[in-house]
Formats: sequence, C-alpha cells, structure tokens
Amino acid sequence: MDCGVITSKTVLLLLSLAFWAAAAGLSYVGAYVINAYKSYDNFLQDKYALLPAVIIICVALVMFIIGLIGCCATFRESRVGLGLFLAIILVIFIAEVSTFVLGFVYREKVKTDVQGTMRSVFEKYDGKDPESTVVDYLQTQLHCCGVKNYSDWTSSQWFNSTGNQSVPLSCCQQEARNCTGRLDQPQELNTRGCAQELETRLQSVISYAMLVILGFAIVKFFGMLSVCVLTCKKEESGYQPLYSGVFA
Repeated sequence: MDCGVITSKTVLLLLSLAFWAAAAGLSYVGAYVINAYKSYDNFLQDKYALLPAVIIICVALVMFIIGLIGCCATFRESRVGLGLFLAIILVIFIAEVSTFVLGFVYREKVKTDVQGTMRSVFEKYDGKDPESTVVDYLQTQLHCCGVKNYSDWTSSQWFNSTGNQSVPLSCCQQEARNCTGRLDQPQELNTRGCAQELETRLQSVISYAMLVILGFAIVKFFGMLSVCVLTCKKEESGYQPLYSGVFA
C-alpha cells in the first residue's frame, strides 16, 4: 500500500471513530437550540424555526451505526462497504449543508419574528396568566424591561389599570433589594429593552450551531475524498485484502 492508501484509511478510521463524538456533539447542540427556543417560544411565531435543531438531532441518531459501518468497511477494504459508507457520508453532508443554509435563513428571520410578536405578548400582560409568567421570566433572565426600553410599560393596559406608576418587579435589578418598580426610581430598574437582548441571544445560539455544522460538513467532505482515493487505488493496484467479511 502506498502513502495515499495509508493516509486515506487513516482518515476514514478517524472519521468513523469521530462519528460517536459527533453524535454526542450534535445531540448537545440540537438539544441546546431547542431548549433555548422553548424558553422564548411565546415570542416566536414561526415554529419552523426549530427545524434546523430537529435535523441535527435526527442526524445524530444514526451516527453510531454509521461509525460501525465505516470501521468495518475500511478494515476489510470492501468496495461494497466503502460505497455504502460514501453514500451515507454524502447524504449526511447534504443534510448538514441544508441545515447550515436553514440556520442562516432563520438567523435573519429571528429579528423580524421577535419584533412582530413580543409587543403583542407584552400588551396582554396582567401579572397572572401564563404569558405574564413568561414575560417576567424573560425580563429576569435577560435583565431587561419592556420591548425597546422600560418606558414601554407606560402604554400598556396593565400599567394603566394599576395606576401605581410602576413597572413589573421583574424589571428590578438583582442587586436592588428594596425595589418596588416605581418609575421615579429608574436607578433600580433594568432600562434596556428585551427585544434586542432576545435577538442577540437567539442569533448567537444559531451562529454557534452553524459553526458546528460547518465544521462537521468539512470533515465529511475530506472523508468522501478519502473513500474515492482508497477505491481508485485498489482498482489500479489490483491488491486484495487478506480477508473478507460481510461487506466484501
């Protein structure tokens, strides 16, 4: 075997072993994205924004089996096994490229989606229903208040109905122990709006997922090249493996 064959086999074995690590990594990324979206799903009208994460998890489910196929096919130098491995890598590569494109599309869509729905959710705030709980959770976690800034609350029905010239307590800064949410004490309030904070969070999550997907897609590309090199070298040299197996 020449250097090209040895290098190709090494790449394929490393790729096969990496499938298990990739499965764990993709599962984590997919679950992380889904969890992030579920935390703020009241502000996201387009439920298909979860599609990239679902695709990631579906790809991760088959990684363990693919790793086994790759190891067996590479060790036995089976044309059938290598062909199957190449086909599987190609399908996953296409899925990852599609996910990358979808992630890019929805990354830009997040801004308009959040802006379009957040204001309506905030306007329905009454401090009691489930949507109000989500608003309080959002303001507490992101350290924000209102849609664009804390003054947005002055035009809400909840503000006018209470008549106490205050915003929800979830607008209070964490270190302000005696905060009552009164507008005449802005130094105790989080004054930044939630729309920009949420957009930044969601876009960074999608960007992180896109980088991971791009990295795996590049690895798959070199894996496909290695399969082609190994198959072509075997046909040219005419050498046969010492033993055959289920893939021979």
